[in-house]
Amino acid sequence: MGSHWRAGSPSVMYSRPFLHRLLHVLPAEAHHHATAGLHGGHVDPGEDDLQTALRETQEEAGLDSNQFTLIEGFKKELQYIVRSKPKTVIYWLAEMNDCNTEIKLSDEHQAFRWLKLEEACKCAEYKEMQAAFRAVHQFLCSKA
Repeated sequence: MGSHWRAGSPSVMYSRPFLHRLLHVLPAEAHHHATAGLHGGHVDPGEDDLQTALRETQEEAGLDSNQFTLIEGFKKELQYIVRSKPKTVIYWLAEMNDCNTEIKLSDEHQAFRWLKLEEACKCAEYKEMQAAFRAVHQFLCSKA
């Protein structure tokens, strides 16, 4: 894996009838249970960042790429340290095509919720993630 981790996810998902409500997943590990999370994972050999994001969305939320639409013009890259190694996570914004689509979580997560901006920020452990949520909100407001 090298000395730098990369991960991707179009996990900043929202649903139009609940405009600006973000998909929030709770990790399966008990010690993380109150921490806001977005699905995502490591880039597999031969994948680019977006391919990783699409695969992880299918694996962790049960959503195929035909069930959501990536929103042009929004891409957020966060960089931070995990276990003494730099990590880069790339988020794309996606809109659910049908707000009634079933979310099928993997064993890596225990539950999900659709949260408004302030709720999502309260659950987010890191200020960088809170800033990403706010950037999504601002982007969506600018498109309304």
